Amino acid sequence: MYKHRQRRLLRTAAALAAIGCLTSGCSSLERLANIGEQPKLSSIDNPTAKAGYKPVSMPMPTPQPASYNPNSLWRNGSRAFFKDQRAHQVGDILTITVNITDKANIANETQRSRASTENSGISNFFGLKKVPGTDAAGNMLTTGSTASNDGKGSVVRQEAVQTNVAAVVTQLLPNGNLVVEGKQEIRVNYEMRELVVAGIVRPEDIQSDNTIDSSKIAQARIAYGGRGQITDVQQPRYGQQVMDVILPF
Repeated sequence: MYKHRQRRLLRTAAALAAIGCLTSGCSSLERLANIGEQPKLSSIDNPTAKAGYKPVSMPMPTPQPASYNPNSLWRNGSRAFFKDQRAHQVGDILTITVNITDKANIANETQRSRASTENSGISNFFGLKKVPGTDAAGNMLTTGSTASNDGKGSVVRQEAVQTNVAAVVTQLLPNGNLVVEGKQEIRVNYEMRELVVAGIVRPEDIQSDNTIDSSKIAQARIAYGGRGQITDVQQPRYGQQVMDVILPF
């Protein structure tokens, strides 16, 4: 009897674990396994080897044939006679200065009103001189309507992110532009902060100290967030998120 009950409890636990995996993608089991442990740093790997990585394809100008000048010290593509220390090929590292200060304040208001009154002066309508059901003479038709609408909307947003991150050149486009990607992880106690920056930069926009401002990155993808105990507390429960999606009211 005891063994039978123990097997039944194990089946119930397995069923609950399976349901948990289906509803939360096994993230709950992973969190339970890491109770009391600090968030682990991800390994340093090749960004092009990640699942889902796709090389960037952009419209390119017609390739120009290379020209060489005999008896010249100048080499085509060089920015100076001495070696340029700025990033210019795959694998080079440059520093991206993330400086985002967005502020938006939008207010809209729409008002609409309409009043209508109809009062007919017909005192004899097909022989009727009095309003049916009454003994008093008067107008046969009197109508009135009033409609009004007042709509207001406002948006107030202010965001600021200022930090630096080192990025790696992952691809060299045919026109000389560089595809860069950088990721930074900072762990403080039991909270992990992540910063991801990716996009396309021009070599001409890279400063002499091998830095570039985030405003000069085309197709910029900047993500700043975190994970850990504090982030978990700030998020609603899975059940509440499901009910927010399903419930129509």
